[in-house]
Amino acid sequence: MTDASVLEPNAGVTLVPTPNEDDLPRRFSDFATFNEALDYAAQGKRGMNFHDPRGTLKRVYPYSELRDDALDMARRLVAHGIQKGDRVALIAETGPEFAALFCGCVYAGAWPVPLPLPTSFGGKEAYIDQLAVQLASSDPKVLFYPAEIAEMTKAAADRQGCEGITWEDFATGAAPDCALPEAQPDDICYLQYSSGSTRFPHGVAVTHASLLNNLAGHSEGMKIQQSDRCISWLPWYHDMGLVGCFLSLIANQISVDYLKTEDFARRPLAWLDLISRNPGTSCSYSPTFGYDICARRISSQSNVAERFDLSRWRIAGNGADMIRPDVMQGFVNAFAPAGFKASAFLPSYGLAEATLAVTIMPPGEGIRVELVEEERLSGTPRDLSRPARYRAIVNCGKAVKDMAIEIRGESGHVLPDHHIGKVWCKGPSVMVGYFRDPEATEACMQDGWLDTGDMGYLVDGYLFIVGRAKDMIIINGKNHWPQDIEWAVEQLPGFNHGDIAAFSVETETGEESVAVLVHCRVSDPVERQKLHDTIRDKVRSILGHSAIVELVPPRTLPRTSSGKLSRAKAKKQYLSGEIEPIKLAA
Repeated sequence: MTDASVLEPNAGVTLVPTPNEDDLPRRFSDFATFNEALDYAAQGKRGMNFHDPRGTLKRVYPYSELRDDALDMARRLVAHGIQKGDRVALIAETGPEFAALFCGCVYAGAWPVPLPLPTSFGGKEAYIDQLAVQLASSDPKVLFYPAEIAEMTKAAADRQGCEGITWEDFATGAAPDCALPEAQPDDICYLQYSSGSTRFPHGVAVTHASLLNNLAGHSEGMKIQQSDRCISWLPWYHDMGLVGCFLSLIANQISVDYLKTEDFARRPLAWLDLISRNPGTSCSYSPTFGYDICARRISSQSNVAERFDLSRWRIAGNGADMIRPDVMQGFVNAFAPAGFKASAFLPSYGLAEATLAVTIMPPGEGIRVELVEEERLSGTPRDLSRPARYRAIVNCGKAVKDMAIEIRGESGHVLPDHHIGKVWCKGPSVMVGYFRDPEATEACMQDGWLDTGDMGYLVDGYLFIVGRAKDMIIINGKNHWPQDIEWAVEQLPGFNHGDIAAFSVETETGEESVAVLVHCRVSDPVERQKLHDTIRDKVRSILGHSAIVELVPPRTLPRTSSGKLSRAKAKKQYLSGEIEPIKLAA
């Protein structure tokens, strides 16, 4: 193998993807360290397969080859002066380069720190600022990045005084033989930044033991089978992509087909094409918006049964944001003719502070909802002068292996079933703490229990998530969930998922009010005014009182690095004037 082999495509040969099934006896993440997990997976034939934007296979990367490249990278890192416990920042582009460097850091005893690509940020300077903040928090010795974004990433590295190297250059360096440190279960394996980490980022320090425990929870919760294969477009800088669709596949010896996230955004149906071509059973995860995009791209004239075969899609995971039953039903309606079964949906709940998974729905149970009356959600008696209102709350499944869940009230007491409160969890995969931030750690940890910051309730061991506690809008003592307002406006014609952001603001009189920002694609001034008035009336019907409604240009509302709407950032940009509403006719 040449020094640069990790960068060479499989050229001039007919590519054969790594198999679904293998003679290597499957072990379900029962390893002491991730190093042992990769060493074991490398003994088999399974591995990674990277595809171009049209879904054509471009690179076959068995776990055996990944291990060889990772060990070479580890030796290069040691030769470069990287020591055990040093942080190494990596731009998490989906490809063999990142995979080899990430695993190489782990073999070298360093802490890989996956950081986002610029696709989710509002321009060059915003991306540089975001990287610089996360570099300042993680304090890495070096930042590795692909050459095509070298200008931006090098600028961020220079600002923080850390070395910046393209992985193309690093891969050509010498890899002299050396002794690599022996990993221990309690060693930190990697540092993960949550998708919402912006001005005050929190790096979650994940140990080998925590990681392997959570990955075992994946295999048990999803009842992994010999014929299973993963298909993923999720970004590797987000916990669901990194942990669920990269590290878990190694620890549970599963082959995978990858599309880059940006390629999925341009051609989302290529994801379903890959699933259709899998002769085994498919396991694939997506936030709600991924299913929504696919359903919207299929026209009523399309013959989905001729193009797709989704009959072997065993696990269609839902996670990373609030699950929308109406969107999921729209996906079923669009793709049932191609054999998709609603029972394949597998809702789940998790967060980086718990490594990833907290709950997983048992396979085959699909999406189950409860209609919850408004007074339970708002915490106030029902206004009998108005019709009863309900919201469909999705069942997110049962606790994964070794995880305990409690719902606690404001005083910290444990609540019984059906009572809404803060979701707390405890288990071996819960983080040891935020990196170099004892105050933030203390604020969310108590005797090994993690305050997730989410609100929900339990029923017979199943968890129902109601919303994010910090997003709750409290007006005149009544609680309003922003997603209720956003979803109501989305039902009006012409709106897509993610077009609306609702949050509270303080008015000039010092009172709290609800502000609703809405993407507007209407250019005619008269029609704009009509649209504004329609939205205003819709919001009033939800709240029972008036709100501030602002139309904003398309693609204005900010998103997190994982593609979720960032209400906190939208509020900040609106109050600072960075988001400028469209002026309506007087």
